[in-house]
Amino acid sequence: MRIRLFLLTALLIATPLAAQDAGAPGTVRPGDVVRLRIWQEPDLSGDFTVHETGAVVVPKLGPVQAGGMTDAALRERLVAGFGEYLQHNSIDVTVLRRIQVLGAVRSPGLYPVDGTMSVADVLAVAGGTATDARVDRVQLVRDGRRLDVHLTGAQRVADTPIRYGDQLFVPQRGWADRNTGTVVSVLTASAGLLVAVFTR
Repeated sequence: MRIRLFLLTALLIATPLAAQDAGAPGTVRPGDVVRLRIWQEPDLSGDFTVHETGAVVVPKLGPVQAGGMTDAALRERLVAGFGEYLQHNSIDVTVLRRIQVLGAVRSPGLYPVDGTMSVADVLAVAGGTATDARVDRVQLVRDGRRLDVHLTGAQRVADTPIRYGDQLFVPQRGWADRNTGTVVSVLTASAGLLVAVFTR
């Protein structure tokens, strides 16, 4: 019986998360980083990456199945686990999702993103948007494909489909939008020319 139980547990840990429920927005996925900050315990603190199986290996506890859990549920599990070794529960657990921010931002790059941050906060981490950015048209790109998702600056990352490896792409405004003064001048001059031609 013990052998069967051991094999079943090993199979659960070894099964890729893709074969399990990948989870809704706001759940832990492979590639996410679990940041542990434990009061007066620097050896137990650190950043730990979630494996493709959904497990994250942390000091003292070893592999912990985190895939598909909410950030809050994972914190409860870790606090309970460390409760066997610590006399306090001063444990801060933050799940970071590493995503690329590209397009019309001042410092494009790969950034660790906290699920409690808003989309606007993520763009601010990338140096903020350029003057010609279309902040109302932020795109979510996954595996080279644009997803049909409407993102607003006020949305929390945890409430969106954003996950590890995704790209946030901020498009530029079109030439006409960026040069309204020139467009107005050209249209005004053209209208004046047409009036002069047809009134002769």
